[in-house]
Amino acid sequence: MALRIHEAWILLFVIPALVAPAAINHEDYPADEGDQASSNDNLIFDDYRGKGCVDDSGFVYKLGERFFPGHSNCPCVCTEDGPVCDQPECPKIHPKCTKVEHNGCCPECKEVKNFCEYHGKNYKILEEFKPSPCEWCRCEPSNEVHCVVADCAVPECVNPVYEPEQCCPVCKNGPNCFAGTTIIPAGIEVKVDDCNICHCHNGDWWKPAQCSKRECQGKQAL
Repeated sequence: MALRIHEAWILLFVIPALVAPAAINHEDYPADEGDQASSNDNLIFDDYRGKGCVDDSGFVYKLGERFFPGHSNCPCVCTEDGPVCDQPECPKIHPKCTKVEHNGCCPECKEVKNFCEYHGKNYKILEEFKPSPCEWCRCEPSNEVHCVVADCAVPECVNPVYEPEQCCPVCKNGPNCFAGTTIIPAGIEVKVDDCNICHCHNGDWWKPAQCSKRECQGKQAL
């Protein structure tokens, strides 16, 4: 009886040792996401160094072949040291350029502004125009408008008027001045009432008329 018990204990130690290696087999279980990601990092890509050049889209060019990498309009040549690209010194675009094309390696101006814009209207270079009766303007080659405003002389009357399409006021009835509240012409003596004779100052129309009192006709009648 003691012998059978001893044999049973031996079997309890031997059986787990035989079963354990068979039960733990990593090939029976799929790898988790972390293991899969690490395995993808070890992928081997083709190395084209010294053999060709690769553009942004993955296209391979042979040594000596010209190509345009990415969105560049400047050509490159594939060399053993990699692409060698043209980097020209492009001319400056005219500040008045209204149409620019980017078909080549350098931008190119196709149309230059050759007119002036003033108050919503276009004028040709060196064209002269009058936007108002008192303005004289010209479209300069710089596409800028230069204007001169008329400097009107002081009218020689107290009642000047503005005529249509004329810049400066005019004295339609000639020079004059005020004698009290009465306007009298310049250059002559004017009897403004029974007692006063007035005349305008020479060249000083803005001053009141000079008047002298005479013997009133009303008193003589009395």
